[in-house]
Amino acid sequence: QVQLVESGGGLVQTGGSLRVSCAPSARTLATYAMGWFRQAPGKEREFVAAINWSGGSTLYADSVKGRFTIFRGNMENTVFLQMSSLKPEDTAVYYCAARLYSLSSESADYNYWGQGTQVTVSS
Repeated sequence: QVQLVESGGGLVQTGGSLRVSCAPSARTLATYAMGWFRQAPGKEREFVAAINWSGGSTLYADSVKGRFTIFRGNMENTVFLQMSSLKPEDTAVYYCAARLYSLSSESADYNYWGQGTQVTVSS
């Protein structure tokens, strides 16, 4: 089974940057697409970004385009989300997720989820 371990959340000021990471279990194949989602208190979970581990293609939510970058590390299939120009509305618990092959912006398409990491952006 796929296990996802997230890290890197924290507190930053508006306009600052933060990088979160998601490390899959060692036996996870590179054919899994990875997604990042976030959920703020009182709101539904929303799509942030996704990357195809096979081909390097990416998807981004309109709200983060130009500010966030998803990329894959070259060791142990770790996937990163680099967040820049952060805004208070980016405050949420950020979750990584995995599914086979295709990119998707739909949370229901993902089979495996990390525990989440808190990102807080102060005004």
